[in-house]
Amino acid sequence: MFAEASRHLRRLVPYDAAVWRVTDPETGMMAAPIRAENLDEHGCAVYWETELFTENVNLFRDLARAAVPVAGLREATGDLPARSGLYHSFMKPRGLQDELRAVLRVGGRPHGHISLFRAHGRPAFGPVENRLVESLVTPLARKLRSFAGMSPQPLPDSPHGPGLLLFDASGALLSANDDARAHLADLPEGPAVVAGAGLRVPAWVQATALKARAVSQGRDRGHARVRVRTRRGHWLVCHASCLRESDGRLGPSAVVVEPAKTSEIVPLVVDAFELTEREAEVTRCIARGLPTGRIAEQLHLSPHTVRDYIKSIFEKVGVSSRGELVGRLFTEYYAPLAERGTLRTHD
Repeated sequence: MFAEASRHLRRLVPYDAAVWRVTDPETGMMAAPIRAENLDEHGCAVYWETELFTENVNLFRDLARAAVPVAGLREATGDLPARSGLYHSFMKPRGLQDELRAVLRVGGRPHGHISLFRAHGRPAFGPVENRLVESLVTPLARKLRSFAGMSPQPLPDSPHGPGLLLFDASGALLSANDDARAHLADLPEGPAVVAGAGLRVPAWVQATALKARAVSQGRDRGHARVRVRTRRGHWLVCHASCLRESDGRLGPSAVVVEPAKTSEIVPLVVDAFELTEREAEVTRCIARGLPTGRIAEQLHLSPHTVRDYIKSIFEKVGVSSRGELVGRLFTEYYAPLAERGTLRTHD
């Protein structure tokens, strides 16, 4: 989707380099996959270190809440990009003069980021181009949101446990256990840093470690937590925290990557089918096995209204029964885990 969108957008808004990112809609943090165009992989840590520790122009977390979630660097700085830390540390060394940022959001939640760059000697991104990119924010976010509803492929017979990675203050990998290596091998390709023994550390993993350090230093808020989908359609959760030495000084950042719980993924799947808040409430009641009358009582609705909601839910999810609905939203993504603990016999 990113490749196709970029191909069309470049004809209308010319740019020399770009990064397209998926984000976790709950935390707004970069996830996977990521598409980088005409940029080397060595700048990811520099980019996010600047974003988290020094930058104060067009921050993604601010754009996510802004009335217009699109902004150009030269426009925001009065055509003085040198006022930006990102310009000095990331853009200028790569011959880039302007960045147009956009947060892809729908329903007030960010599902992705776009960074478009222009090289030295090129004109700044203008108001017309900003409005054109703004018009794409919601359609692209809706499409990204819809991918959470895709069914996964079967899991292998030997699932892996929690993976652990340790990063130093600069974001360099110190160590990783075997489970972490196995999880990373199943993730979509994208910008990464090659660590020891040829291990490729995805940019979003490194950014999660930097986020944890920024929170510990009081430079950022929130949680260093992100949900990521593997190539086979299953979900992992990545969360990080900054350790402290015995004397209280900040130590390395610990990043844990592990299979996501059903409760962490169901909100994404429900959102993917564009269920309203009331439809989501009815769906949760159905998952608990409540009949129409009980649902009506609990939600203070008439049975006729509940039936209308159920009909609408079936149409959106593409099912024809309550059993199918529960299977699609709550069981389908984790059934293989239960299957491995089941011994089937036939007389």
